[in-house]
Formats: sequence, structure tokens, C-alpha cells
Amino acid sequence: MDDLTARWRETARAAGATDPAAVERAGARLLAGWREPHRRYHDEAHLRAVLDVVDAYAGLARDPDLVRLAAWCHDAVYDPRAAGDANERASADLGGELLAAAGLPAATVTGVRRLVLLTAGHAVGPDDPDGALLCDADLAVLAAPRERYDRYAAAIRAEYAHVPDPDFRAGRSAALGHLLALPALYRLPEPHARWESRARANLSRELAALA
Repeated sequence: MDDLTARWRETARAAGATDPAAVERAGARLLAGWREPHRRYHDEAHLRAVLDVVDAYAGLARDPDLVRLAAWCHDAVYDPRAAGDANERASADLGGELLAAAGLPAATVTGVRRLVLLTAGHAVGPDDPDGALLCDADLAVLAAPRERYDRYAAAIRAEYAHVPDPDFRAGRSAALGHLLALPALYRLPEPHARWESRARANLSRELAALA
């Protein structure tokens, strides 16, 4: 058993799952998605990174196990050819089905779906520490050191290898512009203090290179 499987089981049990066999099926299905060969950034390493940030700042969440479940589900479906927020909606749907089948309480399933959908635009309302933690964790890579950030950007380009360069530049520029227009990339105080300025510098540098 790998460590991710163990982490999944622990989180599902802590969140109130009542069907062990369904927990196993859900974990296997989620990991199969994260390990799809077409993924270059939205892969198992990204899942681990998000979970690690959630664990590091779990004390700032109202329900850290809810956030962990949402981290598992947030890119469960990832098709680079999908339009708009189709991947987030499909991930929320799949996660909801798997968690409900595992016996998670209805309120938990609803909460996970809500959090997953937040990752479409990373716009988090006030007084939402669970949403803030998931989105901060999802965007943590933006504050990586320059070389790691450049590997992330290259991996995103590889996921969109089917898109002609002019179209990719336009779409990626729009996505970066959306992020830079957010009032804050990181909402929780410590991640904001540690990461905000470096993330904005990385985004601005990539945006300039795309022009």
C-alpha cells in the first residue's frame, strides 16, 4: 500500500465514511484519475503538494478533513480539451458520487462539492477559511522558486500541446491576467505573507514572456 492510499483511508475514516469497501473503490478511482498519462502538472505530484499544504495549515480551517477530501477530488477529472469550468464541475460530480457511496454525511458531500467548484476561479468569499485553505494550497506552486515555477509553466504547456502556440499564448495570458486581478492570491495570513509577492512576480514574468 502506498502512502497516498493510506492518507486517503485515514481522511475518509476521519470524515465519517461508513462503507470500507466503497472507500477502497473511491480511493482507487481517484488515484487512477490523478495518474492518467496525459497529465503533466495536474498529476499525483500536484495532489501530494496540495495535501501537504493543507496539512501544514490545517489548524486554520474549520473542517480540515473536509478540505482534504476536496483536495482529493478537485482535479479528479482533468481533460485539457474541456471548456470553461467543465473539469471542475465534472470533478465535483464524481467526488460527490464517490463520497456519497462511501457513506459520507450529506453535508460533507455538499461541502466538498462547493469547495471543488471554488477552484474554477479561486474567488473565495470572506469568512471561508476552508475555501481559502483549498485555494491557497492549489495555487501554492505559483510562489515556487523561479526554476520550479518555470517547470510548472512548461508542464502546463505540455498538457495543452494540442493547442497552437498563438491560441495557447492568448488563453494562458487570460488565465494569468485573471489571477493577477484577484485582490489576493492567498487569503490565509501566513501563506499570504510568505507567498504573495513571489507569486505575483512569477505570474508577471510569465505573462511578459507570452506577450
